[in-house]
Amino acid sequence: MESNGYVDNTEAPNLSNKQLNNLAWRSLLLQASFNYERMQAAGWLYSILPGLRHIHKNKKDLSKSMKDHMEFFNTHPFLVTFIMGIILAMEQKKEDRESIRGIKVATMGPLGGIGDAMFFLTLLPITAGIGASLAIEGNIAGPFIFLILFNVVHFGVRFGLMRYGYKTGIKAIAKLKEGTKHVSRAASIVGLSVVGGLIATYVSFNVSYVWTSGEAELNVQSDVLDMIMPAMLPLAYTLAMYWLLKKGRSPLVLIGLTVLVGLAGSFFNIL
Repeated sequence: MESNGYVDNTEAPNLSNKQLNNLAWRSLLLQASFNYERMQAAGWLYSILPGLRHIHKNKKDLSKSMKDHMEFFNTHPFLVTFIMGIILAMEQKKEDRESIRGIKVATMGPLGGIGDAMFFLTLLPITAGIGASLAIEGNIAGPFIFLILFNVVHFGVRFGLMRYGYKTGIKAIAKLKEGTKHVSRAASIVGLSVVGGLIATYVSFNVSYVWTSGEAELNVQSDVLDMIMPAMLPLAYTLAMYWLLKKGRSPLVLIGLTVLVGLAGSFFNIL
């Protein structure tokens, strides 16, 4: 057996576009067997298994590769195909097994963070906001617009990265390192801006109390609070909920608290 850990060191033929697309479809089940011991490992192996069978015709090589890929694995499910492409390219070239393991471990963490910033903090609020605004206006197309917009980007990225990662192989690692900080920062800024806009638009928290003295009237909301900062109360209440959530309070408790605040404000005619 050679030092790189293979019985058969012959490079395998390239995977076809059809095979790459099939692997991308299988990656949708990445978290179908999620557990707290190995996280996404079973789904990861399931996703790349047809590619490994195409590459490793020797049963001992295939067995060793499958065993290695059942180790702990956890990354963003939408960007996993990028890692799949790189790993399959390395497997095809019969790179050293420790190098393959190292690349897999080195990429899964950064892509997890980038994926959250791109999809859950940016794409999801934007597309959900568009769909929700249409639905609130009574447009039945709102939910469908949300699903279409979100998944056009989602599947475009999933299938595109599968081919990109495979064709560029380990060369893509250098490009990833160059752009990681910039992409993550830009996506976070856009996502926070969108969330801020959604708070001001959809969180309704207004004081209806009007202070009167003789003929003079002072609307607490429009004449005081809005003059200090528009949508100050929605922002303050949202930050308070976020703080309580970080302190370990259950979302159900926060929902109940919000209901109680609304009922109390309505009862005393101040909200």
